Order: sequence, then C-alpha cells, then structure tokens
Amino acid sequence: MKLTEKTVSQTYLYRGKIINVRLDDAELENGKLAKREVVEHPGGVTVGALNEKNEMLFVRQFRYPYGEVILEAPAGKLEKGEDPLEAGKRELKEETGATGEDYQFLGNLYPTPGYCGEIIRLYFCRVKECGAAHPDDDEFLEVERIPLDRAVEMVLNNEIPDAKTQVLILKIARLVEKA
Repeated sequence: MKLTEKTVSQTYLYRGKIINVRLDDAELENGKLAKREVVEHPGGVTVGALNEKNEMLFVRQFRYPYGEVILEAPAGKLEKGEDPLEAGKRELKEETGATGEDYQFLGNLYPTPGYCGEIIRLYFCRVKECGAAHPDDDEFLEVERIPLDRAVEMVLNNEIPDAKTQVLILKIARLVEKA
C-alpha cells in the first residue's frame, strides 16, 4: 500500500477572508475516484506563556461557531508569508499585554486533518514583562492567569475544550516537570 491520493481536479466553492472551500476529485490508490471537501486555511500560532509563579496566561473569548465563551491560550492566524514565531510574539502581546523570552517551538498541530489544511504552530515561553493588552478591533478578551497544575486538571476534567490549548498545556507541563 502507498497510502496516497492524487488530486485530479479542484473546484472552489467559496473564497473568503480567512478560509477557502473547495471540492476535489481525488484518485485513490485502487484507481477509483473520490470526492474530497477541503478547507484551506493560512495556519495559525499559539503561545503558552508562564509567569514567575508558574501561572499560564489565557484569554477568554466568545467563539461564534460554538455560541459560547472559550478559555484558550493566546493565538492567531498567520498572515501570508509571516514568520510563525514573530506572529506568536505579536499575538501574545496584543491579547495579553505580555512580552515573552526563551521561546521554544513545541511542534505543529493538525486540528482537523479530515477536511482542513490548517497547521497550528505551538510555542512555549517565559513571561518577561506584562503590560496592557491591545486586541484587534473585533476581539473582546478577558485575560486570566491560571497555575499550570490547575490548567492540567482542567484539561483532564474536560473544562478546556479547545484542542490547541489542551495540547499546549500538557506539553508545557511535561517540559516543566522534566526541568
């Protein structure tokens, strides 16, 4: 088995500000054709920032698709050609007012590989200093500081449904534990 599929055709159904949606015909390894619905996304970045008290910085914000307020690590969409680390630094500063140091790349996260090409880059840093947050005009956020041990409990108790935030918390907790 090769476990590959070859794109035969692509038809764009929607082109938007953040995403594009297309319907592809893909040739399977047995020669048959299959339809593939694909959401194109420019990718994103998220930062887990720990202060001197081992509290992680979070934001609470209303997420329209779910109709609820979600607790998340600071994150954002990448602009075309933007360096993910620089985007992470920008998002951390805009959303929380914090400046980080000693950034570590923790890997890539594929949030929905069945239909979306989004890749979220994960970073960890220590908080260097805190100031005032300056979110985008369409962002309304509340900043929270939660002890890392409590954040791990919240993940395990299903109190944090956001996948990128769950993975980031657990990776950071493991790193801190090993240090």
